[in-house]
Amino acid sequence: MNYIDTIYTDTLEVKQSKFIAYLTPYADFEKILMKLKQEYPKARHFVVAYRYLNKYEQIVEYSSDDGEPKGTSGKPSLFVLQGANLINTAVIVVRYFGGTKLGPGGLVRAYSDAINLSLQKAKLLEYKKEVEVDIRFEYSNIRMVEYECEELSIEIVQKSFDSQSLYKLRASKEGMDLFFKKMSRLVEVV
Repeated sequence: MNYIDTIYTDTLEVKQSKFIAYLTPYADFEKILMKLKQEYPKARHFVVAYRYLNKYEQIVEYSSDDGEPKGTSGKPSLFVLQGANLINTAVIVVRYFGGTKLGPGGLVRAYSDAINLSLQKAKLLEYKKEVEVDIRFEYSNIRMVEYECEELSIEIVQKSFDSQSLYKLRASKEGMDLFFKKMSRLVEVV
């Protein structure tokens, strides 16, 4: 599975109709949609589709035709996201009607092509499930623990100090396994 971490956009023009596709991280979807509706007040349609993982690691999908003929814009947009195996990603296509009807097939192609143009620009990142772990270790080992965290791209989410150091770490399962293999003598899971 893949995801993106920034917005990618491109424009496609078909028979004077403009299709402006915005590929965005799902976390920013609502904010970007509101911004686009203000930025393009005369646009006819704001077609959306998204896929994200919920807290149970299930893929949630949604699409909307926003007034276009049923099944000609939202579903094809979602199919592009599925085809690229994207999660935690949304797409918004802003359409300006050019006066010529494109027909169902023309709409499907136009929306799909506009999104694919944005997708070609996108840097796809591989999704890895992250885990969080609380660890405890002697204060004298902070430098080694922090060095290994940096080397293995493990995020230190929280630090607290008592008679020992307590850290909350977040990383991919593979990264965490490697960390514990290297640091098993110095740290203990709380």
